[in-house]
Amino acid sequence: MKKSTLFFAFLVFSLPFNAAAQKLNVKQQMSKARLQLNYLLELADSTRAVPGTGHLVAPRTQENGKLKLVKGSDWTSGFFAGELWLMYEYTGKEQWRTAAKKYTALLEDQKFNGGTHDLGFMIYCSFGNGYRLTGDTAYRSVIIQAAKTLCTRFNRATGVIQSWNKNDRWNYPVIIDNMMNLELLFEATKLTGDSSFYRIAVAHANTTIKNHFRPDNSSFHVVDYDPATGAVKQKNTAQGFSDASAWARGQAWGLYGYTMCYRETKDPVYLQQAKRVAGYILSRLPAGKVPFWDYDAPGIPNEPKDASAAAITASALYELNTYVPNNGYRQTAGELLRSLAKDYTSPAGQNNGFILLHSTGHKPAKSEIDVPIIYADYYFLEALMRSKKMK
Repeated sequence: MKKSTLFFAFLVFSLPFNAAAQKLNVKQQMSKARLQLNYLLELADSTRAVPGTGHLVAPRTQENGKLKLVKGSDWTSGFFAGELWLMYEYTGKEQWRTAAKKYTALLEDQKFNGGTHDLGFMIYCSFGNGYRLTGDTAYRSVIIQAAKTLCTRFNRATGVIQSWNKNDRWNYPVIIDNMMNLELLFEATKLTGDSSFYRIAVAHANTTIKNHFRPDNSSFHVVDYDPATGAVKQKNTAQGFSDASAWARGQAWGLYGYTMCYRETKDPVYLQQAKRVAGYILSRLPAGKVPFWDYDAPGIPNEPKDASAAAITASALYELNTYVPNNGYRQTAGELLRSLAKDYTSPAGQNNGFILLHSTGHKPAKSEIDVPIIYADYYFLEALMRSKKMK
C-alpha cells in the first residue's frame, strides 16, 4: 500500500466514533472498507502470483496471521468478487469494475458444479451482482446454467434441495443456509421465463417452513430426510452448540432467506415467516446487539461472538423494514451496524485487508473462531449500502 494511502487510512480510522449517535456515518465506513478491500485485493493478487497457487481464486479468512485463499469449489469463493462489485456500485470507479470482472471470471467453471448446494453463494454473489450492474449477457448465461445445475439436487419426494451429499451421519441433509441459494433460482426464472426454477425454490421454502422451525420460531440447523419417502428422519446441528440450540448464523440465514422469498414471490406466508424469525432474533440479541456464535451457548458471556451473523441480520432487517416499516427492524439494523463499526472493524492495513473481526465459522470443529471471514465483510458492505439507500 502506498504511503499516501496509508496516511489517508490513518486519518479515516482515527475519526472518533460516537457510540450514542443515532445515525451511522455510512460514507466514513465505506471509506474505511474501501481501503481495506484495496489492501486485500493487492494481497490476493500477489498471493495468486506465486507459482502453484493459480487454483486458489478467492480470499476466505486468515490463518496464523496469513491470508488464506480457497479454490472456486469452496462455498465462500463468490463473496470476494461480490464485494468488488458492491464497491464498484458504490464508487462508480472503473478500477473496481476491472477487479470484479477478473475475480468473477475465475469462478465460471463452477456453473457445472453439481456437488454442492452453494451455487447461490458462489455464482449469484459474483455473476449475479455483475449482471445486475453491467447487463453482460455472458454473465446471464452463467447464472442460468448454475441454476440448472442446482436444480439437479432437488428431490420431488422430499420437496427440498439436498445440501450436503450423503455421509456417515445423514442420508439427505438439508441445512437452513440453503435458503440463501434460492435467489439464484428466482433470478433464473426472471431471465428465462421458465417457471420450473421458481417452482423448485417455492417448494424448498415451503418444506423448510414446515420442518426446520421450532414453536419459538428458532431454526434447526440440519434436517435429514428419507429421499425415497420424504419423511423427516433427524433434526440436528453441525455448527451449533447442540441439536436444540439456536446457532446464530443459522437464524440470520433464515431471516434473510424468507425476506428474500417474499421479495421474489410476494407470498404473505414468507413475510410472516420472516417476521417470526425477526421476532425471535430481536428477543435474543445481547447487549451491544452482536450475537454470540450460538444464542444458547453455555458459557455466555464468555463465548465467542459472530460478527458475520450480525452483518447478515442487519442486511436482512433493512430489507424487511421496506415491507413492514415501524417494527423496530431499521433501528435494530442500525444498532447492529454501529456496534460492528465501533468494536469489530479492523485497523487500517491490518488483518490482511479484511474489514470485520471476530467472526465464528465452525466452533464445534474448532475452525475459524474469532477471526475475520469474507462473508462477514460481504454482508457488512451490503447492509451499509442498504442503509444508505433507505436514507
